[in-house]
Amino acid sequence: MRIVIIGGGASGVICALHAKNENNEVIILERNDKILKKLLLTGNGRCNYLHDSYSVDDYHSQNREYLEDFLSEKNIEDVNYFFDSIGIVSKNKNGYIYPFSNQASTIRDALEREIDRRGVTLYTNSYVQDIVKKDNQFMIHMTDRDLYADKVVLATGSCAYPKTGSDGIGYMFLRDFGHTIIKPLPALVQLISNFNGCKEWDGVRSDVELILEEDGVEIASEEGEVQLTDYGISGICTFNLSHFVTRGLEENKKEVIKINFVPFVETLITPWMDRYSKKNLDKNLYDLLEGFLNKKIIPIILKYSHLREDVYYENLTNDEKLVLCRNLKGFPIEITGTKDFLNCQVCNGGVSLREINLDTMESKLIDGLYITGELLDINGNCGGFNLTECWISGILAGKSLGDLDDSNPTN
Repeated sequence: MRIVIIGGGASGVICALHAKNENNEVIILERNDKILKKLLLTGNGRCNYLHDSYSVDDYHSQNREYLEDFLSEKNIEDVNYFFDSIGIVSKNKNGYIYPFSNQASTIRDALEREIDRRGVTLYTNSYVQDIVKKDNQFMIHMTDRDLYADKVVLATGSCAYPKTGSDGIGYMFLRDFGHTIIKPLPALVQLISNFNGCKEWDGVRSDVELILEEDGVEIASEEGEVQLTDYGISGICTFNLSHFVTRGLEENKKEVIKINFVPFVETLITPWMDRYSKKNLDKNLYDLLEGFLNKKIIPIILKYSHLREDVYYENLTNDEKLVLCRNLKGFPIEITGTKDFLNCQVCNGGVSLREINLDTMESKLIDGLYITGELLDINGNCGGFNLTECWISGILAGKSLGDLDDSNPTN
């Protein structure tokens, strides 16, 4: 049979490699002049293509009940087996799995070699305009030609980072086929605040804990390095909270992030500050705080605590100490928006998992239509989790179309 895969990203390519066998003609249609364009950008060009551990808690979906089976040990083993089988030597850095070369091109080049070796046909600069199913075949209309297919795999990506070719057209095709699309929103993205001190702290990087409150209730937290910017906050810990923020803002909820500038203080902050100040009685508040805070942060903390820089901690009232300690442990900024799709790494939302057979990635609505990768309503935290979702969904679809891995001992 003829299998046409629309999209030459991570999930589309790995699907093609598993679908190709002596009985199947497999064609990849890629709109860019080269495949795997987004892959080259991951991990700042080093490509953290996997993680060393997986949990449902690392992922988000409107149908989380489906994720545990999707992230099964067997599915993860199949991904690891595949990359080992094509010669990728990995290294582990803080749980992030990179090619030992530290180059994303290592992964891309290995996948391109497999495409050639296995006889997958690749058409680049191919823009699909429409897909129509008639009887048991699909007709794919492109700007320069039409193709028929017995099976179609949609692997077009979401609308995140459209510079790589992902403009959300896959959602349009899926809507035309009757699928439910949960509104895609930016995820793994910078957060915008109306806090008027942003310009004062611009450029600061600090190890913090971020606590997200939604309508006054704490719903999530992350520790790591935050990047304070003139518009709000960025960094990995920010990105990992952005899924909740974008969905909450869409539902008109109030989103507030409290920044814990002293995450190393595991006890109550006020007694710790009392002990710390007694060891530094000769230092005013500015000098005292300089012992653990970035110089740009100190004036902001003191200003919003209504305290002068030249006063001494022991001369503060109990209420003043309490306000200062609260701002050190949970400085609140309201989040009013996020950067757009041009800046986000992935989307949250996508085609409902209820409408897909997650054992094969085939649509439950349209026989012969398969859906993989970022089109799915699955998005993960930073650290290789989103690429893993692409690898898993691509392998599942590819195997269901034509299993190449008979030698895999995990099967």
